Amino acid sequence: MAKMDTEIQLNQNAHIHADNFRNGTYSPTELLYKTLDYLEKLDTQLNAYISVMHSEATLAAERASSTVDSGEATPLTGIPIAVKDLLNTKDWKTTAASKMLSTYVPVEDSTVVARLKAAGAVIVGKTNLDEFAMGSSNEFSAFGPVKNPWDINRVPGGSSGGSAVTVASRVVPLSIGTDTGGSIRQPAAFCGVLGLKPTYGRVSRFGVVAFASSLDQVGPFARDSYDLANLLQVISGYDPKDSTSSQIPVPNFSSQLMHGLDGLTFGIPTGMLSSGIDPLVRSAFEESIKVLEANGARINRDIRLPSIEAALPVYYLIAPSEASANLARYDGVKYGHSAELGESAEETMFNTRGEGFGPEVKRRILIGTYALSAGYYDAFYLKAQKVRTVIRTEYEQALDKVDAILTPTTPTPAFELGAKLNDPLEMYLNDLYTLPANIAGLPGLSIPGGFVDGLPVGLQIVGRPFSEPTLLRIANAYQTHTDWHNQAPDVSCN
Repeated sequence: MAKMDTEIQLNQNAHIHADNFRNGTYSPTELLYKTLDYLEKLDTQLNAYISVMHSEATLAAERASSTVDSGEATPLTGIPIAVKDLLNTKDWKTTAASKMLSTYVPVEDSTVVARLKAAGAVIVGKTNLDEFAMGSSNEFSAFGPVKNPWDINRVPGGSSGGSAVTVASRVVPLSIGTDTGGSIRQPAAFCGVLGLKPTYGRVSRFGVVAFASSLDQVGPFARDSYDLANLLQVISGYDPKDSTSSQIPVPNFSSQLMHGLDGLTFGIPTGMLSSGIDPLVRSAFEESIKVLEANGARINRDIRLPSIEAALPVYYLIAPSEASANLARYDGVKYGHSAELGESAEETMFNTRGEGFGPEVKRRILIGTYALSAGYYDAFYLKAQKVRTVIRTEYEQALDKVDAILTPTTPTPAFELGAKLNDPLEMYLNDLYTLPANIAGLPGLSIPGGFVDGLPVGLQIVGRPFSEPTLLRIANAYQTHTDWHNQAPDVSCN
């Protein structure tokens, strides 16, 4: 246990823990003990974790303590971190929150997990998610729904709900999620933390259970821009194991944090805010714009994205189509769940998929299989890809005029559990502001942007390809003049 238990404050951000390690205030092992104790008590309420890696984390913390003592620590050495249960972890189950993979144990780490371990981070567990990352509420999990720490009767957002919740509730200061159409940014907004979807190709997808391969991207959660930059620094970079990873050099993501807002111009696509948005969310967004403008930013409200209305149907053709292709491998033969043998191979496969996949995954497989079928491929999937190119071009043209585009992260605050389960379209509309960045392959960052009826809402910043340093600069400047990111839920009252 710690020398003085009161010296360890779990609400401290990662860089403060790192300072305390160096100063000898407490060790990574002592921090881990307190983290695991709090996690065990709190997760009975929130269900943010699918599994907790007690023994592995203890060994990692002991190694980190020795590294700190030797003076060779990195910014992540000894820092507790949670990883979405979509990333492979060697010799530890990776379930994708699905019965289909409930017994799957990978033989090697994903590249992101390997880089975290090499940096000395202490992985405490695998977080809950919507099954195969398909969902916007984290209610579609074979392990039960995740609860929002601000109100346990509300959703945390999805699909990376568990990763957002564990950072928001101060269990760990950092976590990893994935974002296919908003699955990092939307839960970040609903839970009041920072969440970044990097540029497509910035972070390796090797060892990540695939949903939609042309859209998926791994990214970080944190409670301030400095920690977010440090975590992104570790996980970024070219990976020869991932043919889609970029060879563009990785910059110092902290290099622009203190540059402020002077000289930056932000675009507001007014047409995107004309309907479907909660008036109080719109009001919070406008207040955020005033903060930015008052501190040196210029605002351009003449940004046009004429094809943006097509983004939702384009996404919900491309993503299910790619999911249909990716999930075809789950046939009950090679690995994963397998039903009892039927009278034929087809019957066994039918039973395996019927038992192994949940309702939302089945829905998306059916949509995707239909869109790819003979006679419909050109009319649906191919046309969606052509419109995707148009949307990407419009973003490129808009970002030639401004440094970043700003919108609310979500049209509403977190909604009640079960409120949209019977209306898939209403659920999908919650991704209205986030999924265009995935379609265009652009980086997008959600930062805490205020509260509506006691629930956090997010401000989304979308930038040019590989402009993550600029997004982090904007986030840091905004957080210098606001206090939303320091607000914490009182989970003891839930």
